[in-house]
Amino acid sequence: MDIPVIIGLITAVIVSLTVIGLYNSIIGGHNRAQRAWADVLTYERQKTKVLDALQEQVTQYQEYEQSLLGEITRLRSAIAELPAAADGNSLAKTEQATQALLSGLRVAFEAYPDLKASEVLNNLMREITEQQENVGAAIVIFNGEVERFNNTLQMFPGSLVNGALNKKSPITPFTDAQAAQGFSYRPNL
Repeated sequence: MDIPVIIGLITAVIVSLTVIGLYNSIIGGHNRAQRAWADVLTYERQKTKVLDALQEQVTQYQEYEQSLLGEITRLRSAIAELPAAADGNSLAKTEQATQALLSGLRVAFEAYPDLKASEVLNNLMREITEQQENVGAAIVIFNGEVERFNNTLQMFPGSLVNGALNKKSPITPFTDAQAAQGFSYRPNL
């Protein structure tokens, strides 16, 4: 074999391996983002289990706080409506319902000393707060995976490989518009 043929073969092998590597990177990034979204759903659904126990306890205190049951039901419905596909926008409704529930519980505990004395309710409140922190951490991980995946799709040469082979769409990260309104600083994105 002569030198130009060998160089051509080596170049073809290098290009092929690069394309295969980028293709696999896109697939792996998509799978990681989907797994991260599944983790968010898992924590949200774990919250449902705690909410079931809380709902049992709250029914004993209906005369104190009737609206609290409505908030719990709305939160459970919002969690049940979360899609299986990764989509950060769909989590906003659930996060708002969680915040409404937590603020309602705080008001109920401050307004009614009998509720404050209930150790079971206090433990359930702590569990819901812990679950909410887990959801927050899972969202941070999800958004990181979405960023890495979207970067792979949008940056050269991954954009070429994706356009020709994978045809994956960027994933929308989770954003919290309500929290963003609380900031006076707006980055020039």
